[in-house]
Amino acid sequence: MKKLILIILCLLPMFASAQLIACRDSVPDAYDFWLYVPEDYNDTIADKPVIIFLHGRSLCGKNLANVLRYGPIDALKRGREIDAFIIAPQTSIASWKADKVMKIYDWLKSHYCFDTNRLYVLGMSLGGYGTINFTATYPDQVAAAMALCGGASIDSLCGLTEVPLWIIHGTADKDVPLFYSQRVVNSMIQCGDTSRLIFDKLPKEGHSHLARAFYLQSTYDWLFEHSLTDSLRPVNRDYTITSTIMSQAYNDLDGKYNFAVIDSKPSKPDSSSHQYYVIKKGDTLSKIAANHHTTVSKICQLNNIKKTDILKIGRKIRVR
Repeated sequence: MKKLILIILCLLPMFASAQLIACRDSVPDAYDFWLYVPEDYNDTIADKPVIIFLHGRSLCGKNLANVLRYGPIDALKRGREIDAFIIAPQTSIASWKADKVMKIYDWLKSHYCFDTNRLYVLGMSLGGYGTINFTATYPDQVAAAMALCGGASIDSLCGLTEVPLWIIHGTADKDVPLFYSQRVVNSMIQCGDTSRLIFDKLPKEGHSHLARAFYLQSTYDWLFEHSLTDSLRPVNRDYTITSTIMSQAYNDLDGKYNFAVIDSKPSKPDSSSHQYYVIKKGDTLSKIAANHHTTVSKICQLNNIKKTDILKIGRKIRVR
């Protein structure tokens, strides 16, 4: 009965006051999600933007309440004013599927009135991966995106060059090393245009503390500066985010969360746990996968190769 009530609540138009709604099983073949409806929402005026927040690995699972531990909705609870719809889905496994996130956004378009030219995506760690993947897949839908201490897990990233994108990564990040964001930037350079990219490397900053960016007013002000209707879609470079600025903003909101525990499990395995195999004569991907209790698809993903690629004898590939 509880699940049914939540679904019904998600289908009702919201008017006078802000509401936070838990949506379970509301969108077929998509994620469960939280929906924040702004306080002065009017279903006849399409003036509100939409923010999609993708969480990190520590919030994965089936307990939707975990998604409220940090991020834009928690920032609202602590007093930050964010005049936008906020979609905060939850993935049960350590990955984000761009098409599943888009299904939630399409559902929102069919049930609410908002400014479809102002969709923004942001996330950290695993959510940073999800942000990059989603933005690269749907560059014509995303007005601006911010990816914190993440990377990418899809092959084609050229779509990122069409979107104002702010990537932030700490130079001392041991959970998801800076290399993974740098690899995204390198891919964009190969695509030919990085004029819409901001890439900030925060000196001596680790992994978890970048979550403080969700409590910074400048994060949302920067996102809201962009629209799909902007001529040539330039990136706004008038904002600055530093470790000191993030800490001060969070403290001003009476922050008491221990960021040291956020996403302490890396989105990518630590290099010390990696397992490799040297290709020998007669090896095939299927044979190697079977001998190491994994799959061909996983080996291809880990080594950025295709199933049809020729295996060179003596090459070392990662199997775990």
